[in-house]
Amino acid sequence: MAALSTRALNRATLARQYLLDRADVPVLGAVAHLCGLQTQEPQEPFVGLWSRVRAFDPAVLDDLLVRRDVVRTHLMRRTIHLVTAADALAWRTRHDAMLRQRVLAVYRRELDGVDLDELAAAGRAMLADGEPRSMSELGRALADRWPAAGPRALGEMLVAALVPVAQLPPRGLWRTKAGVRYAPLAAWLGSEIEPPPSGSDPVGEALVLRYLAAFGPAATADLRAWSGLAGLPAAVAAAREKLIAFRDERGRELLDLPDAPRPDPDTPAPVRFLPAFDNAVLGYHDRGRIIDDAHRGLSVAGERVVLVDGRVAATWTVDAGAVVVTPLHRFTRADRTAVAEQGRELAAFLSGNDSHRVRISASPR
Repeated sequence: MAALSTRALNRATLARQYLLDRADVPVLGAVAHLCGLQTQEPQEPFVGLWSRVRAFDPAVLDDLLVRRDVVRTHLMRRTIHLVTAADALAWRTRHDAMLRQRVLAVYRRELDGVDLDELAAAGRAMLADGEPRSMSELGRALADRWPAAGPRALGEMLVAALVPVAQLPPRGLWRTKAGVRYAPLAAWLGSEIEPPPSGSDPVGEALVLRYLAAFGPAATADLRAWSGLAGLPAAVAAAREKLIAFRDERGRELLDLPDAPRPDPDTPAPVRFLPAFDNAVLGYHDRGRIIDDAHRGLSVAGERVVLVDGRVAATWTVDAGAVVVTPLHRFTRADRTAVAEQGRELAAFLSGNDSHRVRISASPR
């Protein structure tokens, strides 16, 4: 197997993630290609798409949410993802067992003795009237039947695992604050969720190929880290004849699509601002291709990060309309200039052109 350097993997990731060059693609196509965007922080996908899609207009994403072409729902890693309606319907059943296991890992003691099938039936019955409800409303309504469990555990088990639901707009619309209301996913999208197949795992195989298109070359451990699914060996085996293999600097086997982009490692990489919990960082078990081990904790702490030469080099926040950048290591003069230029563009995007201010803190010594 040919070996790929960490820098080669970095450039491949940037190319697949539309971070090497902004893509001239429709927003719906970008969401599909990226296999969704993590979005427990509702405004973050707008920054993620702004950094990836040329001339991105937030109103387009709003329209897709309102028209139900994209949806916010629990999927990979039991986190809220913004995905296409087609992917939500196709992928949800394949994630059911993982979602249930992950909620039980948190609330096993509270849910001890609760028949989860009965809980699911009770939740579906409540939502059958078409009235959207919050998680706390569902939990409180069922707490009389299962008082020992408590509303929080009951509500979270329902909306994160047992009953496929969508988070409804205005939650997730541009520059809009709104509480979380849930409705059954199939009813919201007007189509039934695809049932589990018997025997083979076509959805798992499709996930393998889609993941590699957006994140490859990657190891099977990276695929598991992105999806949260442990049971994909059969899917990988079924897809293997369509794939090629490399190894990384540690000797791990990396799988990839034969014709996917793998740019020259010396390809210049522009500055890019990433939102909190961006999958370009989180979508791997070994994140060394994009973030140093010393800063790995930033990727799970909700810090927004800046890529310089393709790697996490700073964090950023917004303060009174100004984008504030905190370097993680010393910037060159050229780095500082490029970060400032991209920061001004981001400030304008976030403020509707009311601000172009950026502040870059002193580099650490």
